Amino acid sequence: MKNSRKALSLVAVLALAGCGIVNGPAADKKPVQSDEKSPLAEYMGDGFASSSGGGMRMAVRAGGPQESDEEQLAKQRKIEDATAACMKTAGFDYVAVPPESNPKSKFNDAFNLPPDKFAEQYGYGISTIDWSKLGKDDTSNPNTAIRNKLSPTAKKAYDKALNGQLATNGGNVVAIPADGKNGAKLDTGCRGKAAEQVYGKADDKMADFSKYESLFKDIDALRKRIEADQRVVDATAAWSDCLADAGHAGFKKVDEPREKVSKKLDELTGTGGAQTPRPGKNVVVGPPSFDKVDAQKLADLRKFEIELAKADQGCKAKVYDASYKKAQFELEKEFVSSHKAELEAYRDGMANR
Repeated sequence: MKNSRKALSLVAVLALAGCGIVNGPAADKKPVQSDEKSPLAEYMGDGFASSSGGGMRMAVRAGGPQESDEEQLAKQRKIEDATAACMKTAGFDYVAVPPESNPKSKFNDAFNLPPDKFAEQYGYGISTIDWSKLGKDDTSNPNTAIRNKLSPTAKKAYDKALNGQLATNGGNVVAIPADGKNGAKLDTGCRGKAAEQVYGKADDKMADFSKYESLFKDIDALRKRIEADQRVVDATAAWSDCLADAGHAGFKKVDEPREKVSKKLDELTGTGGAQTPRPGKNVVVGPPSFDKVDAQKLADLRKFEIELAKADQGCKAKVYDASYKKAQFELEKEFVSSHKAELEAYRDGMANR
Protein backbone atom coordinates (compact mmCIF):
# COMPACT_ATOMS: atom_id res chain seq x y z
CA MET A 1 0.00 0.00 0.00
CA LYS A 2 1.37 3.38 -0.92
CA ASN A 3 2.36 5.68 1.89
CA SER A 4 0.36 8.52 0.39
CA ARG A 5 -2.73 6.35 0.51
CA LYS A 6 -2.08 5.48 4.11
CA ALA A 7 -1.80 9.15 4.96
CA LEU A 8 -4.93 10.03 3.03
CA SER A 9 -7.00 7.26 4.55
CA LEU A 10 -5.91 8.36 8.03
CA VAL A 11 -6.87 11.94 7.36
CA ALA A 12 -10.16 10.82 5.85
CA VAL A 13 -11.13 9.08 9.07
CA LEU A 14 -10.19 12.17 11.04
CA ALA A 15 -12.22 14.31 8.67
CA LEU A 16 -15.24 12.22 9.54
CA ALA A 17 -14.49 12.72 13.21
CA GLY A 18 -14.31 16.46 12.65
CA CYS A 19 -17.85 16.57 11.30
CA GLY A 20 -19.27 14.57 14.17
CA ILE A 21 -19.74 11.18 12.53
CA VAL A 22 -17.21 9.41 14.68
CA ASN A 23 -18.25 9.49 18.32
CA GLY A 24 -15.86 7.16 20.11
CA PRO A 25 -12.31 7.80 21.26
CA ALA A 26 -9.33 6.05 19.81
CA ALA A 27 -8.20 3.08 21.84
CA ASP A 28 -4.64 4.33 21.99
CA LYS A 29 -5.34 7.99 22.80
CA LYS A 30 -2.29 9.57 24.34
CA PRO A 31 -2.00 11.96 27.28
CA VAL A 32 -1.42 15.62 26.65
CA GLN A 33 2.06 16.40 25.35
CA SER A 34 4.12 19.58 25.44
CA ASP A 35 2.35 22.79 24.46
CA GLU A 36 5.32 23.83 22.31
CA LYS A 37 4.43 23.66 18.64
CA SER A 38 6.83 22.16 16.15
CA PRO A 39 7.53 24.14 12.93
CA LEU A 40 5.18 21.89 10.97
CA ALA A 41 2.37 22.09 13.52
CA GLU A 42 2.15 25.82 12.84
CA TYR A 43 0.68 24.88 9.45
CA MET A 44 -0.97 21.52 10.11
CA GLY A 45 -2.95 22.58 13.17
CA ASP A 46 -2.84 22.36 16.96
CA GLY A 47 -3.50 18.63 17.01
CA PHE A 48 -0.69 17.74 14.63
CA ALA A 49 2.22 15.94 16.23
CA SER A 50 5.37 14.31 15.00
CA SER A 51 5.31 11.96 17.92
CA SER A 52 8.32 10.44 19.61
CA GLY A 53 5.93 7.60 20.42
CA GLY A 54 5.78 6.53 16.81
CA GLY A 55 4.66 8.44 13.74
CA MET A 56 2.81 11.61 12.92
CA ARG A 57 -0.76 12.38 13.81
CA MET A 58 -2.99 14.89 12.05
CA ALA A 59 -5.28 17.30 13.82
CA VAL A 60 -8.97 16.64 13.41
CA ARG A 61 -9.45 20.34 12.78
CA ALA A 62 -6.13 20.76 11.06
CA GLY A 63 -4.87 24.10 9.88
CA GLY A 64 -6.07 27.63 10.38
CA PRO A 65 -7.39 29.38 13.46
CA GLN A 66 -9.20 27.20 15.94
CA GLU A 67 -12.83 27.92 16.78
CA SER A 68 -13.61 29.40 20.15
CA ASP A 69 -15.32 27.26 22.78
CA GLU A 70 -18.55 29.22 22.27
CA GLU A 71 -18.45 28.67 18.49
CA GLN A 72 -18.02 24.94 19.01
CA LEU A 73 -20.83 24.85 21.58
CA ALA A 74 -23.14 26.74 19.21
CA LYS A 75 -22.54 24.16 16.49
CA GLN A 76 -23.14 21.31 18.91
CA ARG A 77 -26.44 22.90 19.92
CA LYS A 78 -27.47 23.06 16.26
CA ILE A 79 -26.61 19.37 15.88
CA GLU A 80 -28.73 18.47 18.89
CA ASP A 81 -31.70 20.48 17.56
CA ALA A 82 -31.39 18.91 14.12
CA THR A 83 -31.08 15.43 15.65
CA ALA A 84 -34.28 15.97 17.66
CA ALA A 85 -36.17 17.11 14.54
CA CYS A 86 -34.92 14.12 12.55
CA MET A 87 -35.86 11.66 15.30
CA LYS A 88 -39.35 13.18 15.51
CA THR A 89 -39.78 12.59 11.77
CA ALA A 90 -38.65 8.98 12.32
CA GLY A 91 -41.32 8.58 15.00
CA PHE A 92 -39.17 8.75 18.13
CA ASP A 93 -38.85 11.15 21.04
CA TYR A 94 -35.46 12.77 21.45
CA VAL A 95 -34.60 15.71 23.69
CA ALA A 96 -31.99 18.15 22.43
CA VAL A 97 -29.40 18.25 25.22
CA PRO A 98 -27.35 21.47 25.58
CA PRO A 99 -23.70 20.43 25.25
CA GLU A 100 -22.65 22.42 28.30
CA SER A 101 -24.94 20.26 30.44
CA ASN A 102 -23.22 17.03 29.49
CA PRO A 103 -21.15 15.58 32.34
CA LYS A 104 -17.45 15.32 31.71
CA SER A 105 -16.02 11.89 31.13
CA LYS A 106 -14.27 10.49 34.16
CA PHE A 107 -11.18 10.29 31.96
CA ASN A 108 -11.16 14.00 31.03
CA ASP A 109 -8.86 14.80 33.92
CA ALA A 110 -6.75 11.75 33.14
CA PHE A 111 -5.81 13.02 29.70
CA ASN A 112 -4.74 16.33 31.14
CA LEU A 113 -2.14 14.56 33.26
CA PRO A 114 1.55 14.86 32.38
CA PRO A 115 2.72 11.80 30.40
CA ASP A 116 4.59 10.28 33.34
CA LYS A 117 1.59 10.60 35.68
CA PHE A 118 -0.73 9.19 33.03
CA ALA A 119 1.58 6.18 32.58
CA GLU A 120 1.58 5.55 36.33
CA GLN A 121 -2.21 5.33 36.46
CA TYR A 122 -3.29 4.17 33.01
CA GLY A 123 -0.23 2.88 31.17
CA TYR A 124 -1.00 3.65 27.53
CA GLY A 125 -4.76 3.73 28.09
CA ILE A 126 -5.23 0.54 26.04
CA SER A 127 -6.34 -2.25 28.38
CA THR A 128 -6.78 0.07 31.38
CA ILE A 129 -9.78 1.91 29.90
CA ASP A 130 -12.89 0.18 28.56
CA TRP A 131 -13.57 2.60 25.74
CA SER A 132 -16.73 0.73 24.74
CA LYS A 133 -18.40 1.86 27.99
CA LEU A 134 -17.60 5.56 27.82
CA GLY A 135 -20.70 7.73 27.57
CA LYS A 136 -23.14 4.87 27.99
CA ASP A 137 -25.89 4.71 30.61
CA ASP A 138 -25.62 8.42 31.39
CA THR A 139 -28.54 8.81 33.78
CA SER A 140 -28.42 12.62 33.57
CA ASN A 141 -29.28 12.48 29.86
CA PRO A 142 -33.07 12.48 29.37
CA ASN A 143 -32.69 10.38 26.24
CA THR A 144 -31.32 7.52 28.32
CA ALA A 145 -34.63 7.35 30.20
CA ILE A 146 -36.59 7.61 26.95
CA ARG A 147 -34.66 4.71 25.43
CA ASN A 148 -34.82 2.57 28.57
CA LYS A 149 -38.63 2.59 28.47
CA LEU A 150 -38.66 0.97 25.02
CA SER A 151 -39.00 -2.74 24.30
CA PRO A 152 -35.87 -4.58 23.04
CA THR A 153 -37.18 -4.42 19.47
CA ALA A 154 -38.04 -0.73 19.76
CA LYS A 155 -34.59 0.00 21.23
CA LYS A 156 -32.93 -1.46 18.15
CA ALA A 157 -35.13 0.67 15.89
CA TYR A 158 -34.42 3.74 18.03
CA ASP A 159 -30.67 3.11 17.90
CA LYS A 160 -30.75 2.60 14.14
CA ALA A 161 -32.69 5.82 13.62
CA LEU A 162 -30.27 7.72 15.83
CA ASN A 163 -26.93 6.25 14.73
CA GLY A 164 -27.61 4.31 11.53
CA GLN A 165 -25.03 1.60 10.82
CA LEU A 166 -22.96 2.80 13.76
CA ALA A 167 -25.74 1.70 16.13
CA THR A 168 -24.65 -1.94 16.00
CA ASN A 169 -21.07 -1.07 16.90
CA GLY A 170 -21.36 1.57 19.58
CA GLY A 171 -21.05 4.50 17.16
CA ASN A 172 -17.30 4.45 17.13
CA VAL A 173 -14.92 4.48 14.16
CA VAL A 174 -15.40 4.33 10.42
CA ALA A 175 -12.60 2.64 8.47
CA ILE A 176 -12.31 4.11 4.98
CA PRO A 177 -10.90 2.03 2.09
CA ALA A 178 -7.18 2.63 1.66
CA ASP A 179 -7.62 4.42 -1.66
CA GLY A 180 -9.42 7.16 0.24
CA LYS A 181 -12.67 6.60 -1.65
CA ASN A 182 -16.01 5.85 -0.14
CA GLY A 183 -17.63 2.56 -0.95
CA ALA A 184 -21.29 2.05 -0.15
CA LYS A 185 -23.08 5.07 1.28
CA LEU A 186 -22.74 4.87 5.04
CA ASP A 187 -25.99 5.34 6.96
CA THR A 188 -25.07 7.48 9.97
CA GLY A 189 -28.62 8.05 11.20
CA CYS A 190 -30.04 11.28 12.54
CA ARG A 191 -26.83 12.21 14.33
CA GLY A 192 -24.82 11.88 11.14
CA LYS A 193 -27.37 13.81 9.09
CA ALA A 194 -27.43 16.57 11.70
CA ALA A 195 -23.64 16.75 11.73
CA GLU A 196 -23.57 17.07 7.95
CA GLN A 197 -26.06 19.94 8.12
CA VAL A 198 -23.75 21.82 10.46
CA TYR A 199 -20.26 20.78 9.31
CA GLY A 200 -20.82 19.74 5.72
CA LYS A 201 -20.77 16.36 3.99
CA ALA A 202 -18.03 13.87 4.80
CA ASP A 203 -17.50 13.13 1.10
CA ASP A 204 -16.79 16.81 0.49
CA LYS A 205 -14.35 16.88 3.38
CA MET A 206 -12.49 13.85 2.03
CA ALA A 207 -12.35 15.51 -1.38
CA ASP A 208 -10.80 18.54 0.33
CA PHE A 209 -8.09 16.33 1.81
CA SER A 210 -7.44 14.49 -1.46
CA LYS A 211 -6.13 17.73 -2.97
CA TYR A 212 -3.21 17.55 -0.56
CA GLU A 213 -2.22 13.93 -1.18
CA SER A 214 1.20 14.95 -2.49
CA LEU A 215 1.84 17.01 0.64
CA PHE A 216 0.83 14.11 2.89
CA LYS A 217 3.18 11.84 0.98
CA ASP A 218 6.04 14.29 1.53
CA ILE A 219 5.19 14.53 5.23
CA ASP A 220 5.35 10.74 5.49
CA ALA A 221 8.78 10.84 3.85
CA LEU A 222 9.80 13.51 6.37
CA ARG A 223 8.76 11.20 9.21
CA LYS A 224 11.06 8.52 7.82
CA ARG A 225 13.93 11.00 7.54
CA ILE A 226 13.48 11.97 11.17
CA GLU A 227 13.47 8.32 12.25
CA ALA A 228 16.60 7.66 10.15
CA ASP A 229 18.51 10.66 11.53
CA GLN A 230 21.61 9.40 13.32
CA ARG A 231 20.71 11.31 16.47
CA VAL A 232 17.37 9.50 16.60
CA VAL A 233 18.94 6.16 15.73
CA ASP A 234 21.44 6.53 18.59
CA ALA A 235 18.72 7.70 20.97
CA THR A 236 16.54 4.73 20.02
CA ALA A 237 19.38 2.34 20.81
CA ALA A 238 19.91 4.03 24.18
CA TRP A 239 16.16 3.82 24.87
CA SER A 240 16.17 0.11 24.02
CA ASP A 241 19.08 -0.53 26.40
CA CYS A 242 17.34 1.50 29.11
CA LEU A 243 14.16 -0.56 28.75
CA ALA A 244 16.18 -3.78 28.89
CA ASP A 245 17.83 -2.61 32.11
CA ALA A 246 14.33 -2.00 33.49
CA GLY A 247 13.37 -5.60 32.74
CA HIS A 248 11.74 -5.09 29.34
CA ALA A 249 14.19 -6.39 26.76
CA GLY A 250 13.66 -6.95 23.06
CA PHE A 251 12.16 -3.64 21.96
CA LYS A 252 13.96 -2.02 19.04
CA LYS A 253 11.46 0.61 17.86
CA VAL A 254 9.72 3.14 20.10
CA ASP A 255 6.20 2.16 19.03
CA GLU A 256 6.73 -1.55 19.80
CA PRO A 257 5.81 -1.47 23.52
CA ARG A 258 2.42 0.07 22.76
CA GLU A 259 1.91 -2.40 19.89
CA LYS A 260 2.71 -5.33 22.18
CA VAL A 261 0.04 -4.26 24.67
CA SER A 262 -2.48 -3.81 21.85
CA LYS A 263 -1.68 -7.26 20.49
CA LYS A 264 -2.11 -8.85 23.92
CA LEU A 265 -5.48 -7.14 24.31
CA ASP A 266 -6.53 -8.34 20.85
CA GLU A 267 -5.69 -11.87 21.89
CA LEU A 268 -7.82 -11.53 25.04
CA THR A 269 -10.82 -10.02 23.28
CA GLY A 270 -10.53 -12.06 20.10
CA THR A 271 -10.53 -8.95 17.95
CA GLY A 272 -7.05 -9.11 16.46
CA GLY A 273 -6.31 -7.98 12.94
CA ALA A 274 -7.57 -5.03 10.98
CA GLN A 275 -10.67 -5.41 8.87
CA THR A 276 -10.13 -4.86 5.16
CA PRO A 277 -12.89 -2.99 3.32
CA ARG A 278 -14.36 -4.97 0.46
CA PRO A 279 -15.18 -3.28 -2.86
CA GLY A 280 -18.18 -1.02 -2.38
CA LYS A 281 -18.12 -1.40 1.40
CA ASN A 282 -17.13 0.71 4.39
CA VAL A 283 -16.04 -1.15 7.51
CA VAL A 284 -17.30 -0.01 10.88
CA VAL A 285 -14.92 -0.83 13.70
CA GLY A 286 -14.56 0.22 17.31
CA PRO A 287 -13.04 -0.58 20.68
CA PRO A 288 -13.80 -4.08 21.96
CA SER A 289 -15.90 -4.68 25.05
CA PHE A 290 -14.21 -6.25 28.06
CA ASP A 291 -17.46 -7.90 29.24
CA LYS A 292 -16.45 -11.43 28.23
CA VAL A 293 -12.72 -11.13 28.94
CA ASP A 294 -11.25 -13.28 31.72
CA ALA A 295 -11.03 -10.87 34.67
CA GLN A 296 -7.73 -12.22 36.01
CA LYS A 297 -6.07 -12.17 32.60
CA LEU A 298 -7.25 -8.60 32.06
CA ALA A 299 -5.91 -7.59 35.48
CA ASP A 300 -2.56 -9.18 34.62
CA LEU A 301 -2.44 -7.35 31.30
CA ARG A 302 -3.26 -4.04 32.95
CA LYS A 303 -0.45 -4.53 35.44
CA PHE A 304 1.95 -5.40 32.60
CA GLU A 305 0.81 -2.37 30.58
CA ILE A 306 1.31 0.08 33.42
CA GLU A 307 4.75 -1.27 34.33
CA LEU A 308 5.86 -1.24 30.69
CA ALA A 309 4.47 2.24 30.04
CA LYS A 310 6.16 3.65 33.15
CA ALA A 311 9.51 2.22 32.09
CA ASP A 312 8.95 3.35 28.49
CA GLN A 313 8.04 6.89 29.51
CA GLY A 314 10.96 7.09 31.93
CA CYS A 315 13.47 5.89 29.36
CA LYS A 316 12.17 8.24 26.70
CA ALA A 317 12.45 11.19 29.05
CA LYS A 318 15.95 10.13 30.07
CA VAL A 319 17.66 9.27 26.79
CA TYR A 320 15.33 9.74 23.82
CA ASP A 321 12.97 12.71 23.79
CA ALA A 322 15.52 15.53 23.70
CA SER A 323 17.44 14.02 20.78
CA TYR A 324 14.25 13.25 18.89
CA LYS A 325 12.90 16.75 19.38
CA LYS A 326 16.15 18.35 18.24
CA ALA A 327 16.19 16.32 15.04
CA GLN A 328 12.46 16.77 14.51
CA PHE A 329 12.47 20.55 14.84
CA GLU A 330 15.56 20.92 12.66
CA LEU A 331 14.24 18.74 9.82
CA GLU A 332 10.73 20.16 10.04
CA LYS A 333 12.15 23.67 9.75
CA GLU A 334 13.91 22.63 6.53
CA PHE A 335 10.70 20.98 5.31
CA VAL A 336 8.64 24.10 5.97
CA SER A 337 11.17 26.21 4.08
CA SER A 338 10.97 23.98 0.99
CA HIS A 339 7.20 23.35 1.14
CA LYS A 340 5.98 26.75 2.28
CA ALA A 341 3.56 27.31 -0.60
CA GLU A 342 1.92 23.90 -0.21
CA LEU A 343 1.68 24.25 3.58
CA GLU A 344 0.15 27.72 3.34
CA ALA A 345 -2.38 26.40 0.81
CA TYR A 346 -3.28 23.55 3.16
CA ARG A 347 -3.57 25.83 6.20
CA ASP A 348 -5.73 28.34 4.35
CA GLY A 349 -7.84 25.64 2.72
CA MET A 350 -8.59 23.95 6.03
CA ALA A 351 -9.39 27.29 7.67
CA ASN A 352 -12.07 27.92 5.05
CA ARG A 353 -13.76 24.51 5.25
